[in-house]
Amino acid sequence: MTASDWNKILKQLKSKPEIAKKFTKHNKPKDRNMGVAAQKCKRCGRFGAHLNQYNIHLCRHCFREIAEEIGFKKYS
Repeated sequence: MTASDWNKILKQLKSKPEIAKKFTKHNKPKDRNMGVAAQKCKRCGRFGAHLNQYNIHLCRHCFREIAEEIGFKKYS
């Protein structure tokens, strides 16, 4: 179950707090401190190929799209 799936189901259970509490206890993903799932792209939410340098927090795909807008130059 992905992070977005459990949030969608939890929104549907707002009117039933006891069921929502039990659902959250058993289905909420762990908060990650290490590994691939600990860092996520600010722009698209992708986990892999994450650029942390300069506190950018973007995946390589998003970085390529907006690098010149941020101020990076491409040297040949």
